[in-house]
Parts: sequence; C-alpha cells; structure tokens
Amino acid sequence: MPINEIAGCIGCETCVKACPTDVIQMDLNQGKAYIAYPEDCQICHLCRLYCPVDAISITPEKSIPVVVSWR
Repeated sequence: MPINEIAGCIGCETCVKACPTDVIQMDLNQGKAYIAYPEDCQICHLCRLYCPVDAISITPEKSIPVVVSWR
C-alpha cells in the first residue's frame, strides 16, 4: 500500500479533492478521510502536498525518488 496512513486527519477533504484517481474517500460517519483503493494509487504525492496538517505519509519503498538531471 503506497499511502501508509492518514493519521491526524481533520476532515477538510483537501486530499479527497486533490487525488486524481479517487483513491481517498471521506468516511461520513467519522468525518475523516480514508484510503479506499490503495492499489490504484499513482504515487503522485498530491494528497500529501496539499494536506494542510501534514496528516498523510507515504511509505519509503513506494515514494518516488527525486531525480535531478545533470549535464
């Protein structure tokens, strides 16, 4: 599972709106986001980048390494 957890979610739905593949959904009973389709995650990091409380972590083995082009 690429996205590890959504600990500390405040229910703002920013990650749900940012996710281009609809992986993250809102649990209306708890008022918090959850990972509905982890196998469909494209590891784009948009959920993590837009989260205002830094509640999303991505496992290191699934994280995209930073690539720098040197000439």
